[in-house]
Amino acid sequence: MDLFAPKHLLIILVVVLLVFGTKKLRTLGSDLGSAVRGFKKAMNDGEGEEQAKQVTGPADAEFPEVAPKAPAAAPATESKSAPHA
Repeated sequence: MDLFAPKHLLIILVVVLLVFGTKKLRTLGSDLGSAVRGFKKAMNDGEGEEQAKQVTGPADAEFPEVAPKAPAAAPATESKSAPHA
């Protein structure tokens, strides 16, 4: 017994059509298609940026990072409490 026989797939398709309706499935299909196109475009854009970085080198190569200077120590303040005797 084959689980995914054409007869079983046809029954599943009919049930899905009855549950969701053709309009909702069409909308779902177009949304899924646009999501896949957007993902492919983002992947291609990412590859283009990666290749550009390899050709030109990292963006911060021209300006090496300088460690920030430590803040100057705060001057000692005298307390205005009563003198200790």
